[in-house]
Amino acid sequence: MKYTNNIDKNILYITFEGDLLGAGDNLELMDSINDALNQGVKKAIINMSKVKYMNSSGIGVLITIYTKFKNRSGEAVVCNVAETIMKLLVMTKLDAVIKIYPTEAQALGA
Repeated sequence: MKYTNNIDKNILYITFEGDLLGAGDNLELMDSINDALNQGVKKAIINMSKVKYMNSSGIGVLITIYTKFKNRSGEAVVCNVAETIMKLLVMTKLDAVIKIYPTEAQALGA
């Protein structure tokens, strides 16, 4: 699992790349999310434009990020989801829990 993240205007931007499998850098990712939350960040935009494949552990990563923000009265949203990944999110009904936007600009405006 490869990712980049940065904070801009009190929003945490996370961009995943390749396969979202939930292994490897997961602890480092969660530490950076906790750091952002401790700095008062209340919104995360998760960009999935470069994700080719996601398994159940990857779904767990999304749920964990969503839950961490929700527990701090914040919000995590997802954008730029490929059709194959969207089918998985619909099948697991995660699309009913996490807001999904077609573009990062629409996620930012929400």
